[in-house]
Amino acid sequence: RTRQRHNGKKINRTATPLLNANIANTTDNGQATKVLDRVIQKSDFEKMQVIGQFNLGFIIATLNGADLFIIDQHASDEKFNFETLQQTTQIKGQKLIHPRTIELTASEEMVAMDNLDILKSNGFDIRIDEDAPPTQKIKIISQPVSKNTMFNTKDFEELVFLLSDRPGEMVRCSKTRAMFASRACRRSVMIGDSLGKGQMIKVKPKNYVTFRRERTY
Repeated sequence: RTRQRHNGKKINRTATPLLNANIANTTDNGQATKVLDRVIQKSDFEKMQVIGQFNLGFIIATLNGADLFIIDQHASDEKFNFETLQQTTQIKGQKLIHPRTIELTASEEMVAMDNLDILKSNGFDIRIDEDAPPTQKIKIISQPVSKNTMFNTKDFEELVFLLSDRPGEMVRCSKTRAMFASRACRRSVMIGDSLGKGQMIKVKPKNYVTFRRERTY
């Protein structure tokens, strides 16, 4: 229970048990730790109820009637757009006049050969020479092109390195992620945009966002 003063009068408010933990009281520390260690899952955003917009930049929502969330509308939309680009974009490759030999270790060659589709989605087509000795089996026959970004064999090597840790997953090199980040930012709702309730609902559950949890009474 909390006590506040308004116009000289005491006001009693009872906090929800979920967040009503007294850190100073050792008997309540277990409950306080439990509250502070709570993890917000992606599925929780689907369950949030939108209340409205604040200051043309934040979506106000509640979860289970207990917690209040202030969601950065630009960050939420940008995160969703970025991850969509990461997962779905097929980068066009440009054929090279002369295939480019790339030196990889034998294990790196195996990683590349096991993930041809992912490399192609990143704009890299390779030719495999099964008769060549290990470390010389792969040649790059096309590489990605973009209006403002120049790609090279270092980007291919980065992709192979990432795939060695995350085989079968869609990975992107640093240059591609930077390019997607710029595109995602430009196409997202901005701070200062007035949103209707339908737009807020569309933006709200999209992904992990920057939020601040407030105590409710």
